[in-house]
Amino acid sequence: MKPISAIVTAAGKNRRMRQDLKARGIPYRHKLLLEIDGEPVLTKTIRNVLDTDISECLVVLGHYQEELLPVLDDVVDRRLRIIFNTDRNVELSQTILNAVLNVVTDYCLCVAADQPSVTTSTLETLVNTLLNSEEPENTISILARRAVGQLDSAKGLGMPFACHKNILMRFLPLDFDNLNPILVKMIQKDVKFYGVPHQNEVELLNINRYDDYLKVLELLKKE
Repeated sequence: MKPISAIVTAAGKNRRMRQDLKARGIPYRHKLLLEIDGEPVLTKTIRNVLDTDISECLVVLGHYQEELLPVLDDVVDRRLRIIFNTDRNVELSQTILNAVLNVVTDYCLCVAADQPSVTTSTLETLVNTLLNSEEPENTISILARRAVGQLDSAKGLGMPFACHKNILMRFLPLDFDNLNPILVKMIQKDVKFYGVPHQNEVELLNINRYDDYLKVLELLKKE
């Protein structure tokens, strides 16, 4: 196993999906419990992560943890650990930091739970790109959305990404914020970014709204 801890963030408010379902007259359901190929989004993402050669996988729960926790019983893997945000009303940066404080390795692979279409192959590429880089302790390998290779901008970037935990410990405690503004500050402070190409369009989709979910289903059917 590679010396890397996966972090799957599943602690959000589900606000945009709740709004969309209400507007469409569809009964409420948490976005991470919507199904893809007969499996909840949450567990599908986790299984993609666990299929990589990682040492452990930490799933961070917060809002709606009572709804999400039962489906995790279906994932049987000794590497899986579940942790909880003490304060549910925190930004993504603090959710990631909560996990970083609990990892057992020096490197982290950070994945959003609403990214079930990011393939195991791409996740492995993120890890290998980081570990094989010239400066793994000062490098972030990240799923590219525009340019690939060495990057000079973090504009539009987010999860998934892999890096040394010390980078996260350096920046996350300073900002209670979403991820992208913090990534921008990292690149401004000379953290090296390397963009890994996506394999297909669907890998770039996070399921935030109901239309996102429908598009993921459509694109996966084509794949």
